[in-house]
Parts: sequence; structure tokens; C-alpha cells
Amino acid sequence: MNGGRHWEALARKFLVSQGLRFVEANFARRFGEIDLIMQDGTTLVFVEVKYRSSERFGSSLEQVTPGKIRKIKLAAQAYLQSREPEVEAVRFDVVGISPEGTGYKFNWVKGAFQ
Repeated sequence: MNGGRHWEALARKFLVSQGLRFVEANFARRFGEIDLIMQDGTTLVFVEVKYRSSERFGSSLEQVTPGKIRKIKLAAQAYLQSREPEVEAVRFDVVGISPEGTGYKFNWVKGAFQ
């Protein structure tokens, strides 16, 4: 499992423990990728996962640039058009992961961007 996939698996496990249901991982199109797609009640959640070994140079949330947001939104649009899921709402979340003690700290930002 490569680095990114490892962090996505940890984030997935964390989100499931918080009551979300896993839908899909690594939905990719040439213009962007969504790390995780989860279901939170009737809301479809597109999740960007970021790992930071240290927040000395900025938080994981700060690493999600306007360009990255645009790509995530384009991929989300493609997903919704290809799957036509029955959802009442969509949300874009960011899960930041950083080391803490012998484990990890999760910084889950619901509705990180619109």
C-alpha cells in the first residue's frame, strides 16, 4: 500500500467509526480525484485526505489549495453524473492526519469548502 492509500485507509476507518458509511475510494477522472466518498445519512460526502508529519509549515486544511478544490469539485460533478445517486445533499470534507504520541490525530473539517 503506497503512502497516500495508507492515509486514506486510516481516514476511512476513522470516518466509519464516526458513523459514516463507505461508498467508494479513489474515484478518478483525468481532471481530478476524490480520495473517499462516504455517506452521512442522506448526505453524500466527498473527502480529501491530507497527511502532515508536522504542522510547522501549515495545517493539512491549508494544503487544500484553490486549484485542488476546483479539481475535487470537477471530479465530484463527474461522479454525480455517472452514478446518479439518490442523495439529498453533498458535502466536501477534509480529514487531516498527523502523528500524535504512538498513534495519529485526526482533524476532520466538515463542509471545508462549498
